[in-house]
Amino acid sequence: MSPRTLKIALAVSVALNLFAIGAAAGGLIIGSRLSEERSPPRHAPFHQTLETLDPETRDRVHEAMRSVALSARPDFREARQARREAIALAREAAFDRARIDALLARSREAELRGRVRMETGTVDILATLDAEDRASMASLLARHRRSGPPARRPEGGEGGPPPAPAAPQE
Repeated sequence: MSPRTLKIALAVSVALNLFAIGAAAGGLIIGSRLSEERSPPRHAPFHQTLETLDPETRDRVHEAMRSVALSARPDFREARQARREAIALAREAAFDRARIDALLARSREAELRGRVRMETGTVDILATLDAEDRASMASLLARHRRSGPPARRPEGGEGGPPPAPAAPQE
């Protein structure tokens, strides 16, 4: 190869490398901005939110929220059980669509009952607070979702309700 050909090849190589580095850096910057825009606002955990209240109010709100959560527990338990039954039925050799649909409908209804209990109870508790405390506790109405895949529970295990089904598209 002649020296001129080597210089041209070197210049093309440098240009391609600079282009690749610029594209990678631009992709990282744009990607990080997009992920920031897409991520939902983070709400303080329940106990951290409670710390903003005076001790007497904090204890009262904590006990009331515990009572509300316990009242909704059977609904969420029923929702999980119906969903587990539907999954087990779907795995069987004989596919019973009507029974699976009925179990999933029962699961959704039970979960909705539990959510209604939780939200109504939370609003009832918020109604007992003064404006400043109510403003700091309003984030209790936010729907919190875990990031990442749902935790695997052993059969019959306890935990939160299954994720809500997506609304049908029309």
